[in-house]
Amino acid sequence: MEQFSRTELLFNKEAMKKLKESKVAIFGLGGVGGYVVEALARSGVGKFVLIDNDVIDITNINRQIIATLDTLGQSKCEVMKKRILSINKEAEVETFQCFYNDDNASLFKFNTYSYIVDCIDSISSKLSLVEKAKQNQVPIISAMGAGNKLDPTLLQVEDIFSTSYDPIAKVMRHELKKRNIKHLKVVYSKEKPINIYKSNNLNNKRIPGSNAFVPPSMGLIIASEVTKDLINFHDERE
Repeated sequence: MEQFSRTELLFNKEAMKKLKESKVAIFGLGGVGGYVVEALARSGVGKFVLIDNDVIDITNINRQIIATLDTLGQSKCEVMKKRILSINKEAEVETFQCFYNDDNASLFKFNTYSYIVDCIDSISSKLSLVEKAKQNQVPIISAMGAGNKLDPTLLQVEDIFSTSYDPIAKVMRHELKKRNIKHLKVVYSKEKPINIYKSNNLNNKRIPGSNAFVPPSMGLIIASEVTKDLINFHDERE
């Protein structure tokens, strides 16, 4: 398709056909997940499964690609679906207006997915998703913490067992060992989280600080990894 001709110059027709036929499930459409979807749609991925239970809030505007004054109060899934179709009208988009957990895992046909992207905040849900992916032999990539960080140049792609500095990854490593899961590709930051709670006298430590550059950058890196894995891309410069 013409709108993907510049991408085809980097890959080839066969790769673009593969992307068009691929079905990618993105769990979580926030600051990270929204940019994953955006980049995959613009890369020619043809089939999407979108999972998020939330509506767009005014506090999302500082970092989420679908959050504007015009979309406040609307379903993230439906706004993201509309955006995908505005990029590629031939795309197939399935939506689930829910928060993924063990209780609703049976709703999802994991064995039909080409790739799973985990952008969920809940560690228990992340662990469940990783287990389902491994059981169904579907490649998965997980986003670690993007909150309370400022430097997008410190983002890295690693196996989770090689990560450091990230509190979510630390807990995940411990729990994955108990489940005998030995590998998980993640994007994480080596930046030490900023203690915003002390500097702002905040008692609610569930509210992280965020910005317009770290979560989106993490999302774009994830999309890059997914795209390259789907087409088995090897850089000829190496």
